[in-house]
Amino acid sequence: MPIATDGPAEAAAALPTVIDPVRVERNERYVRRRFWNTLRANLHRIPFLEQALAAFFCATDPQTPFKAKAILMAALAYFVLPADSIPDWLIAVGFVDDAAVLATAVHAVRSNLKPEHEDRARAALRKEQGMKPPDEASGMKPAGNG
Repeated sequence: MPIATDGPAEAAAALPTVIDPVRVERNERYVRRRFWNTLRANLHRIPFLEQALAAFFCATDPQTPFKAKAILMAALAYFVLPADSIPDWLIAVGFVDDAAVLATAVHAVRSNLKPEHEDRARAALRKEQGMKPPDEASGMKPAGNG
C-alpha cells in the first residue's frame, strides 16, 4: 500500500533505507583509487571540484557517520566512473549529471560537512592548481567567502 506524503521528497524520506556495507566498502576502494587522477585530469573543466573535494574529505573523515559516508561514497564513485548517464568527454554537458548527483548527496548530508572539510578542499584545490594561498597578512580573502 502506498504511503501518503506531501511530495516526492517526503515519499523518499518515508522509504526504508538499507545500506549495504560491502557496497560502501567497494565504493570507497574505487573512489580512493581513482579520485585524485580524475580530479587532476579535470582541474580546468569542472566548476564543482571544490564541492567534490569537500565531499571526499567528509567521506574519508573517521568522524563522519556511516550513512553519510555511504551516500557521499556512492556519489563520488559515480563522479569517478568513466562511463555514466552522460559521458564525461562531452564538452559542456559531460559533467552535468555528476554535478547533480554530487549536489544531491551533499545536500542530503549537509549537517556532516564541516568547515574543516571545506577548508581542506580549498587548500587541496589551490595546491593541485599550483596556486599560492591568499596572503592572510594583507587581509585578502578567497572569492565567495564573505
